[in-house]
Amino acid sequence: MNNREKGEVGENIASKYLISKGAQIIERNYRIKSGEIDIIAKLDNELVFIEVKSRTNNRYGIPSEGVNNKKIKKITNTAKYYMLIHNLYDVPIRFDVVEIYFQDKKLKHIVNAF
Repeated sequence: MNNREKGEVGENIASKYLISKGAQIIERNYRIKSGEIDIIAKLDNELVFIEVKSRTNNRYGIPSEGVNNKKIKKITNTAKYYMLIHNLYDVPIRFDVVEIYFQDKKLKHIVNAF
């Protein structure tokens, strides 16, 4: 499996998990020129922008370490654009990270990650 395929599998796992927690998936792989958001969902009366990070092992660190300041800026700017074009004013939002550990068959949901 290449990295793109691993990412897609990780996003599928994360989506199923989120749905099991009562989330309504609104968008997947929302892209604009300047950035991408893996999953946009409604959960607990909030609009949640979710970055999914998958790893087969921890050789390069834990998955959430891949969400650096540059990535955070791209995600937040993309979220602002999404909210603007969908006229979503006064909507509570948050940014989560879902870590997928393929080898251990584990998932970790980090609420309000940034």
